[in-house]
Amino acid sequence: MHAWEFLLGTLASLALLSGARAQCSSVSITNDWTGSYMAQFSATAGSVFDGLTVELTFDQSVSNLEFYAGVIEWHNDKYFKLVSSGWHAEPGWGVIFEFKVDYAGAKPLVVAAVMNGADACGGGGVVTQPPAESPCDPTGMGPYDYAQALCMSYLFYEAQRSGPLPANQRVTWRKDSAVNDGSDVGHDLSGGYYDAGDFVKFGFPMAFTATMLAWGLVDFPAGHEAAGQTEYARAAVKWATDYFLKAHTSYFELYGQVGDGYADHAYWGRPEEMTMARPSTKIDNDHPGTELAGETAAALAAASMAFKDSDPSYSSQMLAAAQELYDFADQRRENYDVSIPGAADFYKSWSGYGDELCWAALWLARATGDSSYMTKARQHWDEFEISNGADGFSWDDKKGGVYALYALLDSDPTFSNALAAFVEHIRNDKPYTPGGLVFLDPWGANRHAANVAYVALMAAKLGIDVDVNRQWAQQQIDCLLGSTGRSFVVGFGTNPPQRPHHRASSCPNPPASCSDGWAQSNPGPNPQVLFGALVGGPSQDGSYNDDRNDYVHNEVACDYNAGFSAALAALVELH
Repeated sequence: MHAWEFLLGTLASLALLSGARAQCSSVSITNDWTGSYMAQFSATAGSVFDGLTVELTFDQSVSNLEFYAGVIEWHNDKYFKLVSSGWHAEPGWGVIFEFKVDYAGAKPLVVAAVMNGADACGGGGVVTQPPAESPCDPTGMGPYDYAQALCMSYLFYEAQRSGPLPANQRVTWRKDSAVNDGSDVGHDLSGGYYDAGDFVKFGFPMAFTATMLAWGLVDFPAGHEAAGQTEYARAAVKWATDYFLKAHTSYFELYGQVGDGYADHAYWGRPEEMTMARPSTKIDNDHPGTELAGETAAALAAASMAFKDSDPSYSSQMLAAAQELYDFADQRRENYDVSIPGAADFYKSWSGYGDELCWAALWLARATGDSSYMTKARQHWDEFEISNGADGFSWDDKKGGVYALYALLDSDPTFSNALAAFVEHIRNDKPYTPGGLVFLDPWGANRHAANVAYVALMAAKLGIDVDVNRQWAQQQIDCLLGSTGRSFVVGFGTNPPQRPHHRASSCPNPPASCSDGWAQSNPGPNPQVLFGALVGGPSQDGSYNDDRNDYVHNEVACDYNAGFSAALAALVELH
């Protein structure tokens, strides 16, 4: 992100609100013909300056811009910086110059102008930023650039980081935040990920996120290497697992949530400026939580495999914690929302805890090679009737993942048949949007499609309906990247979302306020581009509105990008 800032005038805001297109008041068209026009910029200097810089933002693409009084810095087809080093002005002096605009489509109008750092549209609008540049370069891969999308997906996780940020942080509009998490209970619980467009740290979906990211690293390493994303993937996993190790404060004790969902959702602003209480809540021997302990065990076991070669000591540390947490989950059984009631209205596990127990046992069997965990997995399989099937794969219900992992680890056809039946059920029995996206849930349909697409790619890797499953999985990911006519990934492809339900990215750069109501109600794009974030997605009829306040269809979340990232790595490997 560049450091420059400019002011967005209220004329532009009013035009967006009304649907009309209004030219900035300091710009007037003096001559107009097909595909081009001459315009005059006229404003009054508010201070002394030597050297003129005017930043122009257009609402449509410009094919060429000519500025006769200086030079042009061309940043993209809608944002330009006009510079004239020999210009001197005193307060009250008029600043007038002409420029020429060429265009191929709709006539581009100037909707924001800043002269030497001051609003020049007469609106006294709100501080925002010029269009951001992604550090993820296109690779030329087709039909969609899965490698670039994978790069952006890991970039999204950097935007979700809580705690002190590292020196190599690429999302520079985020700063240190919530560094005192855990102080209410005498522990350092800083770090980890903010869940979604808000700032609660929910341990249960965060653990699923880490499991899935690690799974993608373990089973599709070549895809990560080909995309140049191995180290970024490890960093994304480690940001979560470092936090889990901190949160595992004692034997049979794990902090599973920091923050209160309702207090958090009442605040729309920057995470760096939060002042509300952030209570830390845990499970322990007297207040157990099987789903949370089991999923965290799975995450740490999977991550131990991802780090086994690159950091053996860290891998061993995670594996030891995973084994203890699995014992905790299995020996002290209880639904975790009973012990952490603040999670009940947000991430209650409706599928129960049997799937997490089986899932964790399988990951430990794979990570340790200890057959006793396979014995435990079979016990859970039978006790909780895991073979009964599922209608999706998510942070709540892990059965689809259990089928894939069991088929990988055990040659008994019971498990490969269960995997084949699950994927076939999703492919053939579930509804689709008109654009071809399998529709499993109205809330965040995209993430559900991405998750089952990854399971289908695992099935193909295991030799199950290889061509059908690969083709279907690619079709699902292509729907997310643009095959329906638009991208659902912020900053990627054609017509991507610009207004995700995400507090931090809706905020302009400081010192502009983000808690005065403008950031949430602003009709324009989020000032910060949340590169790589997968939004919730369309309704079953295929309709979608890029609306910041529509959290069903336009929120983003760590778990949304988890299976999506793993599937992208698989598709890179296959291409």
